[in-house]
Order: sequence, then C-alpha cells, then structure tokens
Amino acid sequence: MKIKYLILTVLLLLIGLINISGQLQPERQWPVFRGYMSSGVLDNANIPESFDLSKMINIRWKIEIPGLGLSSPVIWDNKLFITSAISQGDKVGFKPGIYGDISPVKDSSVHEWKVYCIDKNTGKMIWDKTAYKGIPKMKRHPKSTHANTSVATDGKYVVAFFGSEGLFCYDTDGNLLWQKNFGILKSVFFMVKSAEWEFASSPIIYNGILIIQCDVLENSFVAAYDVKTGKELWRTMRNEYPGWCTPNIYHNGGKTFVALNGYKQRAGYNLETGKEVWRMSGGGDIQIPTPVVGKDLIYFNSAHGRSSPIIAVKTSASGDITLKENESTNESIAWSLPRGGSYMHTMLLYKNHLYNVNWNGTFICLDPLTGKEIFNAKLGKTKSFIASPVASDGKIYVVDEEGTVYVVQDGDSFNLLGEVPLNDICLTAPAITDGMIIFRTQKYLIAVGKKL
Repeated sequence: MKIKYLILTVLLLLIGLINISGQLQPERQWPVFRGYMSSGVLDNANIPESFDLSKMINIRWKIEIPGLGLSSPVIWDNKLFITSAISQGDKVGFKPGIYGDISPVKDSSVHEWKVYCIDKNTGKMIWDKTAYKGIPKMKRHPKSTHANTSVATDGKYVVAFFGSEGLFCYDTDGNLLWQKNFGILKSVFFMVKSAEWEFASSPIIYNGILIIQCDVLENSFVAAYDVKTGKELWRTMRNEYPGWCTPNIYHNGGKTFVALNGYKQRAGYNLETGKEVWRMSGGGDIQIPTPVVGKDLIYFNSAHGRSSPIIAVKTSASGDITLKENESTNESIAWSLPRGGSYMHTMLLYKNHLYNVNWNGTFICLDPLTGKEIFNAKLGKTKSFIASPVASDGKIYVVDEEGTVYVVQDGDSFNLLGEVPLNDICLTAPAITDGMIIFRTQKYLIAVGKKL
C-alpha cells in the first residue's frame, strides 16, 4: 500500500497536480466563489458520467445544512467550507421563481451566522463556528438570504463576509484570528431605498491579500487587507450604485490588477496601490455577475433596466474606456454586444467558448475573441435559473431553481447530455473537486462522486 501511494504521489508531482509539500496546486483547488479565479472550471476531475439521487447511485454523501444560505461551497484539499444564517424564522418569506416583488422579508428574529468546515470525502462536520448572533441589521429580498457570500480561503485562512454583521477571518482549524465591522452596508435597490436585499459580494484572496468590494447606497469602496493580520493596505472610494458583484484578478505587463463589475464605475485597480487604472459606465443598473478573465480579456456581463450588454475589455485597458453612442469597440474594448447579458449569472469561459445563461434558461454560446454567436438554445421547461454554470472534462453543468441539473457537451453545437433532478430548490453554483461535483440546495449539501 505504501509503495502504491508513493508511486501515485510521484505521478501527481510529474504531471503537476500537486506540489512538493504534497498539496494540490492552487489551480486544482476551489478557493473562492466558482473556484480558482472564479473561472467555474476544473478539468481532469473525473466526475461520474451519471448519477441518481433517488437511488443514491454515484452519490458520495448527502447532509442537511441548517438555516438558509446562498453561499456556494469552497474547497481546499479535503476541507469544504460553507455558511448559513440560522433562526426560528430563517425560511419565512423565501420565495423562488420569477416575479416583480421588490419588498424585503419582514423578519426580525435573532439569527446565528455560521461558518461550517466539512470533510469533503465523508460529509462529516469538522468544525462549525458562530461568527455573529443578533437581529439582522439589513433585511433581505424574498430570493435572498442573510448568508449569500461564499468564503475565500488560501489553505491557511478562511474569510467569511456577512455584510453589516462583519468580516471574519479564521484559520483552517476554526480559530478566529481577526474581525472587522464596517457598520451598516446598505445593499438596497438604488431607486427604492426601502427595498433592502442584503449583501452578496464574496471576498477573494490573492497572494496573501484579501480584497472586498462594497458597492452600497452610501460610501461605496473597494479595499485590500493583509489576510494574516487584517491590516488595511488600501481603500479606494467608488461612485457606484448598490451592487452584488464579486471582484476578480487579472494580469498585464507583469503587474496584477483587480477587476470590478459595476454600472457607473466598472473599473480596474492596481492590486498594490488601489489606484484606478481604467473605468467605464453603462450596462445593467443592478450589477450582480462576477468578471471572468482569459485570453487577455476581461468579460463583463449585466442586465437590468434598458441595457443588458456583454463587454470584452482588454487587460491593457487604461483611462476612461466608456463606449460612445453606437460604438461597440474602442482601443480598450475588443468587442461588445448591446444585448444578451444576464441579470444574475457569471459567464463561463471554457476552452474556445464563452457561455452565458439567462433567467429563462436561454443558453448562449459565443466566440470569446469576437463575440460572434455560435449557438442559442433553451434549457428545460422552467422559467427560472439563478445558479452560474461550471465545467469539467468537456461538460457544462447548469442547475435551475427547481433543482434540475442540465449536463451540456462543450462544443460548437448544442448537445444536451442529460437532466438529473436534485429534488430540492437550488440557487447556488456547484463546486468541483477531484472526483466530485458538490451541489448546495435549499436544505442539503450533495456530493456526487463514486463511493470510495
């Protein structure tokens, strides 16, 4: 057995899946919302071709997660992290589907904001911590929760951001190292201040630097912290409407930058200094999707109000790059489409295709270098999709709100490989790790993988 383990370790080292310390390479982890660089991609994962929850075929484990949360699973090595908000009334007023009600849920019950660490191989709880306990400082949308943001981890630290309840940093053993309170972060509909929808921008960690995006009603900002100590490295104010976007990292000319989606101030910032290097305005005025990076481009996506663009910004962008009327490109924008963007979904850049999902199940495939449409299809009969897509080994995984998983073949034509029910409401992006894809539904955490 020891010889077999040694041979396997040597093979993994040779093909670059683990480093000399025996840990998986960062690219093989799922450290933030939608995985490494929020790409939603992990190839060579060897997920089972099919699974059946009712017969427990290729189901590694299934556990119940108490409370209510829309955070996606985050994984480092064998530890999976998830959050939830628990109270006697935590599920009151939760309402999936498509509708126009903007009024927040009236719930003033005492909540516990929880961080869970779970063994990804067995589903057993390793530790759970209560970050905060009290009455929520902000109300939530009927499709929202008080635990929307995914944690960020780098294998040493685990950071959970609960908006107005605070920012909390733990080590991977569950010891609280530091915390911060930013006061009331007013995540509201900018046109109706009473429409409180709760915070949802997840933190990210890059090379020991923690980045948070706080686009709120008053005093919006982006900031960077030393993840080890919590020391603020810089804070840059933003002239922006309330938004629910997670930041991302991109590189150009040997330097590292932070990309932020937005409406009035979509922008790029120098990671070391926080200085804005480019900006543009326009798009959907309730911004939610995360920027996606690849092919020397940053892909932005939004939809609300009159505009729903998809925009491919060059990583070399600088200055004010806002498109003029009737423009679709300029020196810093490789291409753009005036319509086709998604309200909720972060796009998926996979190999030579850029995929986008819309609320009604419209599934669009574009050429990532030109924006040319490759195909346009429709998934399922349901009219409500919220979870962002992910990909592995040539397959795209999309989940609708009713909990049906659609498996689509990557390619130049639409090829639906299968539909699998999870038998529970699902509004969150799955997580992929070696041998498994993990779904978070309203009640459960489900690990799809061959049983050991």
